[in-house]
Amino acid sequence: MIDIRLVRENPEAVAQNARNKGYDIDVNKLVALDEERRTLQQQVDELRERRNQNSSKMKGGKPDQETIDEGKQIKTELAQYEEELAVIEVEHVQLWKSIPNMALPTVPVGASEDENVVIKTVGEKPNFDFEPKNHAEIAEAKGWLDKERGAKIAGARFVYTMGELVRLEFALWQFAMDILCDEKTLQKIIDDNQLNVTAKPFKPILPPAVAKQSVFEATGRLNKQEQTYKIEDEDLWLNASAEHTIAPIYMDEILDEKELPIRYVGYTTAFRREAGTYGKDTEGIFRLHQFNKLEMESFTVAETSLDEHLFLVAVQEYLMSQLGLPYRVLEKCTADIGRPNAKGVDIDVWLPSQNMYRETHTADYIGDYQTRAMKTRVRRADSTVELAHTNDATAFSQRPLVGILENYQDAEGNVRVPEVLRPYLGGREVL
Repeated sequence: MIDIRLVRENPEAVAQNARNKGYDIDVNKLVALDEERRTLQQQVDELRERRNQNSSKMKGGKPDQETIDEGKQIKTELAQYEEELAVIEVEHVQLWKSIPNMALPTVPVGASEDENVVIKTVGEKPNFDFEPKNHAEIAEAKGWLDKERGAKIAGARFVYTMGELVRLEFALWQFAMDILCDEKTLQKIIDDNQLNVTAKPFKPILPPAVAKQSVFEATGRLNKQEQTYKIEDEDLWLNASAEHTIAPIYMDEILDEKELPIRYVGYTTAFRREAGTYGKDTEGIFRLHQFNKLEMESFTVAETSLDEHLFLVAVQEYLMSQLGLPYRVLEKCTADIGRPNAKGVDIDVWLPSQNMYRETHTADYIGDYQTRAMKTRVRRADSTVELAHTNDATAFSQRPLVGILENYQDAEGNVRVPEVLRPYLGGREVL
């Protein structure tokens, strides 16, 4: 949730930011509701104080009729105002939660992902002397992918992955874990990118794959229409990415500043409806309803949170460069960063079969937008308490596997194993 003081003091800026992100929200209505709510709250507080004073007169003897009548009147008025306040608060909070986070001034204004800005391009694209196959053709020919039986069991865009592709995927997870849990490697990444953060390793975590609706809403990630699956007859929604259930781990808690940064690398199977997806995105494993994902999540104080975001992007680049995959880095525009984000970066891998770059990673700078609703706070060294800041970023999803299959293929349909993954496959060089 956005700071309500910012809405009161800068309603036009908040409204323009919402429009830039593609949200049609009545900010003036929220300001009016907020004023009405505060006025009612003041009246309720005054009546409660009068009630307490009246109650004190009742003690130590028989009260006079005037005191009794006054008590009845206060009780009636207080009940009325409390009922009005309860109604206003529901509408106020609902509208308040819908206000998107303020984008940083450096975020390019754009109406769609087509207006994301390429920051840099890294790596050489492969030069094949044959027509490159797409990853689905390679995997199906090898018996690594069975979409027909997946559809028979669960419906479209559910698949069986099998054999060497499964081993390659597990190699990917283990490689990332080894990097993220190694302080020396993280320090090298920090030094190479001249970042002002610590090299504290990530802690592996296996989070729940579901969350209650109130928890999901607090993270700002519940997208009922396009993304999130609900479990019927349960107050539970399936996570659409590991950070959705890692971010609220400290909900309603106060962290000690000495513990920060807290960094997690979490693995989970994720579920997304992916409404509106069609064409090449539905082939193979690029955009499934069920997929596996390794996600980074961090908790920091306010003054280090932006550097932490840059650190997570640097980690993502390191992982991709170690795989030897050609990629590009994009600064996401306002319409593409999402409601909770103040800034976002994507990394796209080159796919020869499509002759274009496609997204494999995203990094979200969120600030205190989530922690305000989650009530995740930090006790500073001077004993003051303030909101923590959160960041999340992809370590690996299954999409880099798509990049590996396509960029490392040969004319016979075999796939070379990236050198850094070979130790996890018994030294195998070709699949």
